[in-house]
Amino acid sequence: MGDLSFLQTVAVLALPFLMAVTFHEVAHGWVANLLGDPTAAEAGRLTLNPLRHIDPLGLLALLLTQMIGWAKPVPINPLRLRHPKEDMVWVALAGPAMNLLLAVASAVLLHTLQGVVSSVAHLGGSGLVRFLYWTFSLSLQINVALAVFNCLPLPPLDGGRILVGLLPMAAARWVARVEPYGFIILLVLLVSGIVPKLISPPIALLLHLLG
Repeated sequence: MGDLSFLQTVAVLALPFLMAVTFHEVAHGWVANLLGDPTAAEAGRLTLNPLRHIDPLGLLALLLTQMIGWAKPVPINPLRLRHPKEDMVWVALAGPAMNLLLAVASAVLLHTLQGVVSSVAHLGGSGLVRFLYWTFSLSLQINVALAVFNCLPLPPLDGGRILVGLLPMAAARWVARVEPYGFIILLVLLVSGIVPKLISPPIALLLHLLG
């Protein structure tokens, strides 16, 4: 993004991120509501207004990593689900699945714009076209990264909650006990470089398939 100003870079990065995390959280709440838990709806979180979902630390993490960030989790009460253990798997899957759908949509729009970018290049380029091109490109990368990152099998990430729902009850309880310490463990794994090493191959594979 060398030809973009700082403000343009922040805007290009922020827009797809806000859409990615907003749709991610709304997907969790929407599926939970569908399966009997209206907690997110009652809290006013089934809205596409990003201001209701922004986590300042998650936004800062995105600006620092230019790939990974997070939003405020929507409130879910498993006890209000019709089948708490099984239904939580679908609730947890909804977030990464939404990010994959957004990644596919971004890839389609990106391919559509590539021809336009080539056609206007010899005319000096179009600022709007190039802005949209970077936006969809980053949207593709951010959504793929968020989908893969959230599938790590560590509570409170979606992958950890999926694991709790799939394991036998005794093992599920053991994994669930990790959740209060999950964020600290995750920070340690991020700083140590373990998380980037784990998620880089599947991210690269998905970007290759969608590229």
